[in-house]
Amino acid sequence: MYSFNNDYSEGAHPKILEAMINANLIQNNGYGLDDHCSGARTLIRQEIGREDADVHFIVGGTQTNLITIATALRPWQAVIATDMGHINVHETGAIEATGHKVLAMPSEDGKLTPAHIQKALDLHTDEHMVQPKMVYISNSTEIGTQYSKAELEALHHICRQKGLYLFLDGARIGSALTSSVNDLTLQDIAKLTDVFYIGGTKGGALFGEALVICHQDLKPDFRFMVKQRGAMLAKGWLLGIQFEELFSDNLFYDLASHANEMAAILRKGIEQCGYSFHSGSMTNQLFPILPDKVITKLEKDFLFSIQERIDDSHTSIRLVTSWATSEEACCRFVSLLETC
Repeated sequence: MYSFNNDYSEGAHPKILEAMINANLIQNNGYGLDDHCSGARTLIRQEIGREDADVHFIVGGTQTNLITIATALRPWQAVIATDMGHINVHETGAIEATGHKVLAMPSEDGKLTPAHIQKALDLHTDEHMVQPKMVYISNSTEIGTQYSKAELEALHHICRQKGLYLFLDGARIGSALTSSVNDLTLQDIAKLTDVFYIGGTKGGALFGEALVICHQDLKPDFRFMVKQRGAMLAKGWLLGIQFEELFSDNLFYDLASHANEMAAILRKGIEQCGYSFHSGSMTNQLFPILPDKVITKLEKDFLFSIQERIDDSHTSIRLVTSWATSEEACCRFVSLLETC
């Protein structure tokens, strides 16, 4: 049985594993103060064109989101997200557990707009309510859609106008940046957001996210919060090595491109079978709407998640490709779909 359930079912790209093996018996300083983390920071700063950016390596996405938001907000402040946002749906109330409310705005395409932000501000007007202070977005989003440069510029503008921090969750940023409809670069994102992260866990690494802090007010004492929240890895060089490899020889983009190319095979095959999609994703997450009887047949050979009930006989499923997804597996899925 082949899994299209997520993009972290496999371990890590062989180049990353080889680099880790080669460094296995070499002693390093701990807690991210090693030469590998330093080298990875240099590569990331070069890629984003921001020598002034702080870069921190954190094991997972939920920890990264929690620490960033908890650091940025005062006790009475809140973060604005879509109702589909990862911090609102998939993190077990981690943000609320820090004492900060998530203001979830309904969105059909998984994206926030300036109108959403203004509505949240209009609804929270005085000291009897939480005060919105941060805007949280994902690129690509939880349903595979993505922001254009114009959309991100509009969000940047209203955040500057209203005194809000803009935080971009980049768990799948590689897939967004290598999408066929993308017009953003990492340099654009570094200019238009206050803090963002580059996802390694879903991008070919064993684990790890690279958090990039661009806003001066968010930089002081950040390592204290990382340590207090239990996210400071003693063997931090294991994170540094992985991001050194990802940002050498274009590997980060190559792996993300492969995931998108495999998704394109699935997308084309599903469309040729006459089926539509629940969202207009051009990234590595697909949400086809299929008859329930077809889904039952596909489940015998493939793993995937059920997304949403559409009507009495149709359901949206989620298919996710990764850096390691094989073309053979994608073609086999399409072939089975054609016979259903």
